Amino acid sequence: MTNLQSVKKFYLTTAIDYANGSPHIGHAYEKILADTIIRFKRLEGIECYFLTGLDEHGQKVAETAQKQSTLPQALCNRVADDFKNLCARLAVNYDDYIRTTEERHKVVVREVLQKLHDGGEIYRAEYAGLYSTRAERFVQEKDKIDGRWPDDIGEPIELKETNYFFRLSHYQGWLVDFLNKNQDFVVPAFRQKQVLEFLKEPINDLCISRPKSRLSWGIELPFDSEYVTYVWFDALVNYISAAGYGENRFEDYWPADYHIVGKDILVPAHSVYWPIMLHALEIPQPKHLFAHGWWLAKGGEKMSKSLGNSVQPLDYVDLYGADAFRFFLLREMIAGQDGNFSHDLFVSRYNGDLANDLGNLISRLTNMVGRYCSGKIPAPATEESLDQDIQESAQRLIQSVRMEYGKFAFHMGLEQIFDFVGRLNRYIEMRAPWQLAKQGDNSSVKLLNTTLSFVAKGVHIVAELLRPIMPKICVEILHRLGATITDTWENLSWATSLVGNEILSGEILFPKVEWGE
Repeated sequence: MTNLQSVKKFYLTTAIDYANGSPHIGHAYEKILADTIIRFKRLEGIECYFLTGLDEHGQKVAETAQKQSTLPQALCNRVADDFKNLCARLAVNYDDYIRTTEERHKVVVREVLQKLHDGGEIYRAEYAGLYSTRAERFVQEKDKIDGRWPDDIGEPIELKETNYFFRLSHYQGWLVDFLNKNQDFVVPAFRQKQVLEFLKEPINDLCISRPKSRLSWGIELPFDSEYVTYVWFDALVNYISAAGYGENRFEDYWPADYHIVGKDILVPAHSVYWPIMLHALEIPQPKHLFAHGWWLAKGGEKMSKSLGNSVQPLDYVDLYGADAFRFFLLREMIAGQDGNFSHDLFVSRYNGDLANDLGNLISRLTNMVGRYCSGKIPAPATEESLDQDIQESAQRLIQSVRMEYGKFAFHMGLEQIFDFVGRLNRYIEMRAPWQLAKQGDNSSVKLLNTTLSFVAKGVHIVAELLRPIMPKICVEILHRLGATITDTWENLSWATSLVGNEILSGEILFPKVEWGE
């Protein structure tokens, strides 16, 4: 058997998107968050595997295909292209894209179902109750919020039929005990408390089938050809089917280090169904579930097409570029909590942090090195307390940002980086290289060279620390500095020399925009 510890990759997944709609800001954020985590881990020297994909079965997909006078598979193919295009446009570089209509996935779903059935974990019974077409599951009165059915459930209908059930309730006590012993299983911590609160009430066994007489678009049960698999049971299995469940390579990936999911699908699907399914199959649990929040429109409303307040991610990419959009989402949302999005807020952050601060800093550096140093980064020639302060601040910044990124606190890392960018701009103002160049004496030239050398080093460190979040523009910044792009941050430090590098000019990285644009 392979030594798990020697080959285990950092395995991270997003939720697989449902093939019943077009990409929105929530999809974009989840992909960007996951991609940023992976880029950071790789810069830390960690081998990674990043999975995303598409959930293609279920009643809503079948109904949408019928309304559009097309076949479900044709609909899914088109939607898969839309989501893959979203990832490409957002510079999201996944390692695998799993589609639940792929045979590699179907094989594992059938194997899992058969194993659970053979072990007595799945039984057949008649059930009468309330069924939510929107959520594609049976619901109970306890699912109401403040006496009303939530939007993701809609108005359920009375339904009576014979189906197959997974003995979910049998493991409720085990799950409560597991969560109490593993208090960081669900991140952030307040989400785990929500799961435990949900588990204070008895849970029912999970209906894991749909009769073909009602729904044929799904994976056929291996033990009864008259039924297909419930879409959630099918979808959750993607995390192990993509990782090679049943193959020798499975232990190179599993357990997953993080499942990144939205808070709306944490309970019960990911925090109740999935851990119990794995436990019944005797498969180790993932290390963590990370639940992120929603993007809210002005006034705190949840974004939705029906309210007319949704954001089309690619519209912002077209206007401002993927890097600026990635930066804004990670700067404005505290991972795990809700975030606010408005056009005014985006423009304010873009013009302030990117155009005025970072963009202006790079432009000033390029112009001054070109004008005063023949286009080549000079060597530092002296060092005063002001210079030492910049150097020490840069060294502290590297360690602090790496620590914040490691906690997925990207908003904090970005705040610290742009505080340092502001410090570099103030350093330039205090030194006034244009005045030093005019004076021209030996002492002034030394200060001039030191200032521009230190600013170049500071920009180099900023670009490296921003690279997981703004990959394309940061590579461009490093190229303009003539800097080598590092594979890992192990040797990222102030000691890296840029002396003698030819500094290149180019287009304005962040053109300032007007409020109405």
